Amino acid sequence: MSAHGTSTHHPDSLIYLCGEEVRQACAEIDPLACMHETLVAHAEGKTILPPEAYLGWEPPGGGEARSITMPGLVNGGLTAVGTKVINANPGNVGHGLPRASGLTVLFDPLTARPLCVMEGAHISALRTAAVSVLAVRRLARTGARAAALYGAGVIAREHALMLARRLPGLEEIRVYDEVPGRVADFERDTAEGLAAHGVKVVAARDARTAAHEADVVVACTSTRTGYIERSWLTRGALAVNVSLDDLTEDVLLGADKLYVDDWDLIRDDPHRLLGHLLREGRVRQRGTATLGELLGGVRPGRESDDELIVVNPFGLAVEDIALAHRVFRIARHRGLGLALPR
Repeated sequence: MSAHGTSTHHPDSLIYLCGEEVRQACAEIDPLACMHETLVAHAEGKTILPPEAYLGWEPPGGGEARSITMPGLVNGGLTAVGTKVINANPGNVGHGLPRASGLTVLFDPLTARPLCVMEGAHISALRTAAVSVLAVRRLARTGARAAALYGAGVIAREHALMLARRLPGLEEIRVYDEVPGRVADFERDTAEGLAAHGVKVVAARDARTAAHEADVVVACTSTRTGYIERSWLTRGALAVNVSLDDLTEDVLLGADKLYVDDWDLIRDDPHRLLGHLLREGRVRQRGTATLGELLGGVRPGRESDDELIVVNPFGLAVEDIALAHRVFRIARHRGLGLALPR
């Protein structure tokens, strides 16, 4: 029975799935398997990923608002096609609202008619964490036991819970957030899930301390100014930059191996540091690899426990669409969602 009180869908209805219904469906999905399949398909040219449409504006009360629309198509056993819309305003936090919110819209691959509109925040956080954890499982050094997380928001929590479940031997997650009180909220919200896997949370007193002797470092913030320095990272560390630009130039240039999800997106991005370094010729695409190539066995992973490895995923709309497609199939089977007349 749906949270909206309906259990049947008219064949020609447009289905809306709220956040709780999306979570219910996601509980039946292996997000790592979904992201593995999607990244390999992308590396094999089985996706269509047009440029995103960016709209930014200054609200009447000040601040910085933006809306990004990202269409995509994934060809696999089944074809998934749709659009991700993600909006944000950092000023929302001061009003008790989430910084970002969004929707994922799926289309019928035969007729192009909209099939389903669903709340997009959980899908975005889940696929982001799944991509990071796929990379960690392939690229972290043997016996990794300590991880550092920068940022204590929703995406960081998904990372912590998924790392605890999927990285055997992990014992400790150090968390740093510059906003007072957020780490305490993080600890409260993840305590049960982490304790079930024997993982403890340590609140780092500063950003440098968090990285000290951490085997895995994951940045989940919204900063545009790098601060994680090469000297902070222990030999053999794996650094995953989920955010915009937490890693400084010396980390990107000093990495023994560098993995991305899509070089074209990084090259065309006008803001991120890695894009600037690539266009300047200071980072060369040749000799590096994509995550899809790694997962598909085309390119090597870690070859020494002493290698410093950096993973800098841009974030692909096809990841959201592939996961949303699975959510929709489960929702249709379970009778979840509100059927809207066309």
